Amino acid sequence: MPLYEYKCGDCGLKFEMMRPMSLSSEPAECKRCGNKAGRVLSVFAAFAKGSDGESPTPVAGGSSCAGCTATSCASCH
Repeated sequence: MPLYEYKCGDCGLKFEMMRPMSLSSEPAECKRCGNKAGRVLSVFAAFAKGSDGESPTPVAGGSSCAGCTATSCASCH
């Protein structure tokens, strides 16, 4: 089952839940207050071995900003 991320509109709790794909768009019950939480876009990172075979290097899609290829947000304005 895929892992989805949800955020409660009432208490603000962000949490993950494994659910069938058929339920992915349905609100989930908040683990803190029990109200309905909507699904949010999750950010992911993918890593591959570097040319030395040891150092992990980010692969496209590993940053949290759309279209950004930086490995750190320190260089952002």
